[in-house]
Amino acid sequence: MARTPQDVTDAELAVLQVLWDAGPLPIRRITEVLYPAGKPAQYATVQKLLERLEAKQCVTRDRSMPTHVFRAAIDRDDLVGRRLQAVAEKLCGGSWTPLLTHLVANQSLSEADRDLLRALIQEQAPKPRRRKESA
Repeated sequence: MARTPQDVTDAELAVLQVLWDAGPLPIRRITEVLYPAGKPAQYATVQKLLERLEAKQCVTRDRSMPTHVFRAAIDRDDLVGRRLQAVAEKLCGGSWTPLLTHLVANQSLSEADRDLLRALIQEQAPKPRRRKESA
């Protein structure tokens, strides 16, 4: 099955993780984080991954300095949302209910997590309609 243009591979995701965690960086620094004992081949690998991510509009490159600096152009939450939506569509006919119930049933949630979930559900609840009074 073909990937959607915004889908990222695991290797590309590792590069995005570095950019999300550390902020804008040049290729050499990204390579050092991903491959602490890096060799020239790994630098070339990171360079290719960045080119792919740039083509997918997931990273931007600042070319104003001699050393180009890369920045994540996609928010972590946006990518998480897209990936979860794809899973829901692929496995659950587009419904989020099986995903959410599985996660809640199989994870130990803190009181804060449960409170957050309750608040989110309340936000999504339809607002009751007010009846017009007869005159």
